[in-house]
Amino acid sequence: MSKKIVLSDDEIPKNWYNILPDLPRPLPPPIDPSTKEPVNPAKLERIFAKELLRQELSSERWIPIPEEVRDVLRMWRPTPLYRAERLEKALKTPARIYFKHEGVSPPGSHKPNTAVAQAYYNMKEGIERLTTETGAGQWGSALSFATNLFGLKCMVYMVRASYLQKPARKMLMHSWGADVVPSPSDKTNFGRSLLAKDPNHPGSLGIAISEALEDCVTHDNTRYSLGSVLNHVLLHQTVQGLEALEQLKQVDDYPDIVAGCVGGGSSFSGLMWPFYYEVVSKKAPKPVKFVATEPTACPTMTKGIYTYDFGDTAKMTPLLPMYTLGSDFIPAPIHAGGLRYHGDAPTLCLLLHEKWIEPRAYDQVSVFDAAVTFAKAEGFLPGPEPSHTIRYVIDEALRCKQTGEEKVILFNLCGHGAFDLHAYEEFFEGKLPPWYYPEEEIRKSIERLKKELSWLPEVERKFLGG
Repeated sequence: MSKKIVLSDDEIPKNWYNILPDLPRPLPPPIDPSTKEPVNPAKLERIFAKELLRQELSSERWIPIPEEVRDVLRMWRPTPLYRAERLEKALKTPARIYFKHEGVSPPGSHKPNTAVAQAYYNMKEGIERLTTETGAGQWGSALSFATNLFGLKCMVYMVRASYLQKPARKMLMHSWGADVVPSPSDKTNFGRSLLAKDPNHPGSLGIAISEALEDCVTHDNTRYSLGSVLNHVLLHQTVQGLEALEQLKQVDDYPDIVAGCVGGGSSFSGLMWPFYYEVVSKKAPKPVKFVATEPTACPTMTKGIYTYDFGDTAKMTPLLPMYTLGSDFIPAPIHAGGLRYHGDAPTLCLLLHEKWIEPRAYDQVSVFDAAVTFAKAEGFLPGPEPSHTIRYVIDEALRCKQTGEEKVILFNLCGHGAFDLHAYEEFFEGKLPPWYYPEEEIRKSIERLKKELSWLPEVERKFLGG
C-alpha cells in the first residue's frame, strides 16, 4: 500500500482548468449598482491586472500556466497525496481516505497557488504594489511570499480578531517584506470611521476588503489582489485537483466523495473542479459526491440566502450572485479565520444552487476534537479550516463502518496548524465556545440590503431566475 503518492517536478500541470464553459447553466454576471446592469470589465482595470480580468471572464476550458509561474511552483509542487491508513485503522472503517497536503508550501497553505500567479501577472504589467485582505493570515502570508519573489510591495489588512489571535502570521508576512495592519485600521477613511464608533472593533473580511480596495484606488501604480471568491483565483487552484487525478491513477483508485472546507471557496474548488469536469464529461468511472464544509458561526451555504450582495462591507464592489449572510455580517471570533467571509464564490454558489454540492456545518468544538483525532493518527496537526472537513470525513468513515461500505474519500488538507497552537490550547482547556449564528440575523441583514436596493428583486428575477 502506498502511504505517500508523489509526482515529479515535470508533472506539475501545464494548464489551469476553467469551469465556466462546463457549468450547468451560465454564471450570473456581477452587477454594477450604479447602472443595475452587468458590470463593464473596463471599470475593474483600476483594481485588477488586465490578464487576471481576461481570465475572470474567459470561456476557454484550459488556460496555459506561464513557465515562470510553474518554475516558482516547483519550490513545493507537486504536493503529496497521502493515504490516511493510520486514521482508517483508528476508526476501524472499511473506507479508504486520501488527503492532498497543501500545507507543505512555504507559507503553509494552498494560497500561494494563486498568489504566485497574481503577483507574476501584476509584475508583467508594471504594477509596483499590491493591497489585500486576510483573515487567519494564510492569504496574507501567501501574497507576501509571492510579491517578495517578483519584487513587488505588499500591504495587508488583517482582520483584527485574527491579528490578535495569530501574531506569528504577522511575523511571517513581515519576514517576506510586507506591511501588515489590523483591520479596521487608521490607514483608510473607512477604517477610521469604524474605529471612531468602536475602538476595539473585531473586524471582518468584508471590512478588510473595503480597506484594501480604498488603499488600492487612492495610491498610484497599485492594484488589489484577492485570495478567494473570483473565478481567476479558483482556476489557479485547480493544480490541486489535476495533480490528485494523476496521483490516484498510480494506485488505481477513484473517489466516491471529494470534500473540502469553504470560506470563499478557493481550496475546495481547486480540488473539486477537475473531478467535476470528469463527471460532466463522462470520464469519471463512477458517480462522485461533492461535500463542502463550513462553521456554524458563519453558515453561508447551509443558512445563507442566494441573492446579489456586495463583496465588501463598505459596498465598493459590484454585486455578486452568492449565498450570503449579508455584507454587514460581523463574525464571531472563531479560530478558523479563513472561513469567516459573509459570502462564497459565485461559481460554487451556482453549483450549490443546482444541487451539485452538499453543504455541512460544524461547530468549532467538534471540529477541534476531529483535528486532534487526525493528528494522533496521521501526525500532521491540521489548521482549523481543513479540520471542518476532517470532522465530516471522520463521521462519514464511521458511517461506512456501520454499513460496511468501502467508500473512497478524498479531501484537501489546505493548511497546517503550526500557527494555531493557541487555538488548540483553548480547546484543551475547555475554553472554546461552539458558536452558532442565528438565522434571524441573516434575515435582518438581507432585509436591510433589499430596503437599500429596492430594485434588487428585479435583478434577481432577471439573472437568478428568482
